[in-house]
Amino acid sequence: MNPMENKTVLPVDTVPLKALRSHFDSAATRPYKARREALRALKRALKKYEEALLEAMHADMRKPRFEAYMADVGIVYAEINDALENLSEWMQRADVSTPISLWPASSSVHPQPLGVVLIISPWNYPVVLALSPLVGAIAAGNCAVVKPGNEAPRTAEVLEQVIAEAFRKEHVLVVQGSGSAVVPPLIDAFNFDHIFFTGSTNIGRKILAQAAPQLTPVTLELGGKSPAIVDRKANIDQAAKRIAWSKFFNAGQTCIATDHALVHASVMEPFLAAFAKHTEIFYGTDPQQCPHFARLVNDKNFERVKSYLSNGRILFGGQHDATERYIAPTVLADVPLESSVMKEEIFGPILPVIPWNEPEEVLAIVRRNPTPLALYVFSKNGKTQRYFTERIAFGGGCINHCLLHFGNPELPFGGVGTSGMGRYHGKRSFDLFSHHKGLVSAGWLPEPGVQYPPYSSWKEHVLRLAMK
Repeated sequence: MNPMENKTVLPVDTVPLKALRSHFDSAATRPYKARREALRALKRALKKYEEALLEAMHADMRKPRFEAYMADVGIVYAEINDALENLSEWMQRADVSTPISLWPASSSVHPQPLGVVLIISPWNYPVVLALSPLVGAIAAGNCAVVKPGNEAPRTAEVLEQVIAEAFRKEHVLVVQGSGSAVVPPLIDAFNFDHIFFTGSTNIGRKILAQAAPQLTPVTLELGGKSPAIVDRKANIDQAAKRIAWSKFFNAGQTCIATDHALVHASVMEPFLAAFAKHTEIFYGTDPQQCPHFARLVNDKNFERVKSYLSNGRILFGGQHDATERYIAPTVLADVPLESSVMKEEIFGPILPVIPWNEPEEVLAIVRRNPTPLALYVFSKNGKTQRYFTERIAFGGGCINHCLLHFGNPELPFGGVGTSGMGRYHGKRSFDLFSHHKGLVSAGWLPEPGVQYPPYSSWKEHVLRLAMK
């Protein structure tokens, strides 16, 4: 069941929530030393439960150990280390210039914590999508409520242990359960200072609507149909290899996975041959027996993804097994643009391939599902790279590769339009969970007094000169 669906009003124990507010109001989370120690405690707890998290993710969705560490646990370590290294600098006030009309005075910007924030994370990358925003919230000096994705229940249970090990309950509180039963009454019961949601666009709209009456700011990390565009001047073998890796990583259950491939018609045949070759190298002739290929998270998603198999001609793959929630790495051709697989985010190991001849065709196809979360352009031609990355609105992406931008904490990550709002990772996570308070400090030196009544033509003349 998705968060926010079939809203049920349940009583919420507000005592722990009030304890979070009291703890924040006590200023215990504000000092540099307190923030730094909290981040170190999270790192120690993550290390202690690292093996349990890897085992839990495998139990929840057969997530390969390497993928679980690379894309979940390892990125959290990188985020914590980046925050520990730069926290002192991030917390510093920034002095800015002051207009002559305001002299004698100085101006500065002071980052301040927001208060108590709510982080709602999904199941597909259950560790990084819960803890990465939490790192930013803690670094910025906040208290937090974390709602893990309940579709990965074993991982959610270990995450609660990690957080309980690292933080006092009045600092970070974990709330478990179905999102549809937990989230709506939680938002109704408590005035959060920020809500951070990762999930589907439809649920994101509902979160935003529920937050609106209290004017609670919301960050939405959503998804969309992220295309890979393969130009005829690309390295076709590398493009096929990298797209196959991104598509079948975590069995396609990645918000920035290659959703479909738009391949220049002149290179379609060698692209498909290379794609099949690399898929077999990755997963063997029988991917169901391969320990490096994940499974769909639940029966509902298995049935949804399986239904897409009828939306085109299967070039290879297509095998499926409901008992294991297994769908083989699959490529579809002759896919109508009006079909479900080209309208809905696939979130599974099925790749539609669409031929094109002119760049305008690509723009028209992408704009049928506007503002994807990611875009991947494969071309050796700089002009072609710029054409697509400038003409298409998207959250972030790569040139001649896929997925890599998520792993760099120096890059902002987030969507645009229907793929989300707000940016995080690295310092941008700190900034997201901070209020940047602007202050003007006036001195006691004699001032011109132009701003004070009675006004005169001479004062207006001086004012106009100062403000031009």
